[in-house]
Amino acid sequence: MQVIRISAALLVDGAGRVLLVRKRGTRKFMQAGGKIEANESALEAVIRELSEEVGLLLGHSDLEYLGNFSALAANEDDHRVDADVFFATVYVPVAAAAEIEEMVWATPAEALELPLAPLTREILLPLLSTRASGRLPA
Repeated sequence: MQVIRISAALLVDGAGRVLLVRKRGTRKFMQAGGKIEANESALEAVIRELSEEVGLLLGHSDLEYLGNFSALAANEDDHRVDADVFFATVYVPVAAAAEIEEMVWATPAEALELPLAPLTREILLPLLSTRASGRLPA
């Protein structure tokens, strides 16, 4: 199984809703982010992707590193994503751009009703619930 290295952002707004995006020509919603380019750190990649995909301009200190996670890829058969994931709370408007066809702010419960990428459904939404409850991950 081939591995795709990506960097993604778990973004929430002041109401605790999570930002989910759906790329053009796909069905599944996921976090904004994308492939890490050559000579680019995971942090640099997520900052670039957020600017390109949703017009969000963040600096290095605006993002908290959550960790590295692996899951089946949402849009490529026989692939896994190896994702460095960052967290930020967003208080400014964002808008779909570049390859983003649709974006939505959803509560974690609302998000579970959407077609989601495995990384989002299996790892990031449960992680967000753990953070919100104040419980530490196991």
